[in-house]
Amino acid sequence: MRWLKCLALVPLLGTYILSAQNKQLLYDFYEIPQSLMVNPGVKANEKWHVGIPVLSGISFQAATSGVTVNDLFANDGIDFNIKVRERAINSLSRRDDFSSTSQIEVFNVGFRGRNRPDDYYSFGMYGETDIIVYWPRDLAILAFEGNGGANIGSSFDLGHLNVRGEMLNVLHFGINRKIDSELTVGVRAKLYSSIFNFKSTNNSGSFRTSPGEQNILENSIEADMQLQTAGVDEFLDIIDQGTGTRRRDTRNLFTRRALLGGNLGLGFDAGFTYKLNEQTTITASILDVGFIYNTKDVRNFTLEGAASNEGINVFLPEDVDNLGTDLWQELIDEIEAAVPYDENSNGYISFRPVKAYGSIRYDFGEGSSKTSTIDCGCAINVVGGRSEQYYRNSIGGQLFLQKRPLGIQPAVTGFYQRRFGRSLSIKGAYTVDKYSFSNVGLGLNLQAGPINFYILGDNLLAYRNVADSHYASLQFGFNIISWNGN
Repeated sequence: MRWLKCLALVPLLGTYILSAQNKQLLYDFYEIPQSLMVNPGVKANEKWHVGIPVLSGISFQAATSGVTVNDLFANDGIDFNIKVRERAINSLSRRDDFSSTSQIEVFNVGFRGRNRPDDYYSFGMYGETDIIVYWPRDLAILAFEGNGGANIGSSFDLGHLNVRGEMLNVLHFGINRKIDSELTVGVRAKLYSSIFNFKSTNNSGSFRTSPGEQNILENSIEADMQLQTAGVDEFLDIIDQGTGTRRRDTRNLFTRRALLGGNLGLGFDAGFTYKLNEQTTITASILDVGFIYNTKDVRNFTLEGAASNEGINVFLPEDVDNLGTDLWQELIDEIEAAVPYDENSNGYISFRPVKAYGSIRYDFGEGSSKTSTIDCGCAINVVGGRSEQYYRNSIGGQLFLQKRPLGIQPAVTGFYQRRFGRSLSIKGAYTVDKYSFSNVGLGLNLQAGPINFYILGDNLLAYRNVADSHYASLQFGFNIISWNGN
């Protein structure tokens, strides 16, 4: 069935574009213009910036809270079926997930207002893919072991099926305003154009096999399940056609939907930076508070109802001549009437995965005072000749929260940042979340004249064996920056 192809795309997309959404190294790394994307209220230093198209912001990562590739495919002499049973079927819980998100900036531009130099405006466009698949524990056991033997009498929870995914393009415009020497605030409006969306969440029900009364076994099912898709069918149509124009047709459909031809939605980001004193700063932001109203190319599948049966009841000898397909069809019709499977094209709203950051930073190791007349890429946010002290070191902590189908997913980060003169800054971080307790990351920002380059990598200790890692991440980009005074 075609909707099964939709589900089959989940692991394929998760393998092709892998990322996780926490950008703890980029957050509050205010020397990098893209830090505005994770906190619209970050301290903005630039007079203007222009990202190198497509290369200004690229991030790709991979995350799994359960089994790794090495756990299953390592050449360790253990039978593969045994590894699947011990390391996946018997070990993973329904809260373990395989998640992926990617972002690629098409363009990113920012400039300071001529009449309001305390305002910094930024706008751009980026593409994003976000997929999360929770481990369907009971369904995996049912598929691997079957419903016989030791599983007779066991109830399998159908609610363990929990997946969500989308690909979309985002147009955005933000305003960053310095209220005074202590407070900077920002907001960013977003227009979403969905390329495709699918979700199957909040499912419930059970399947149970138990000893029967009129037959050997009785099967009982109670289900309230739904798979919602938008934008998937047209891509499947192109694949099914199998013509020589498949690649061109896919590209044209993708481009049309990315440029406001898909299902549309609205959202916003907001954030602030506040100096408690000369050396202590707190920040916070909330991202992707928004939704997409899916009305185009919608196809939904539902399974709702309850039924119990003991198979085909045969009475001998009178039914010997009636063991044909009619009995099987009657059984199928009976089950479908009790647990109807349905399809519809009803529109639905999909909410974005809301994210929130918070941090506290302490600066120390004085450098020198910088004013707006100095041509530099240092830590300044000044206009009209006002000065701000420059510190070589920063240390602090960050909190990250993300809304996921099974609840809020947190991460805690400690960081240290060192600035070497005007052109080089390095940030190290240690993060604890559900994917890793040993995530050591390192970020570098290099300013060579107007050319800005940054690279940020997470979980560096796992790079010795990426296949055995639960988390890997890399972000990088190029910008052209004009500082105050240029």
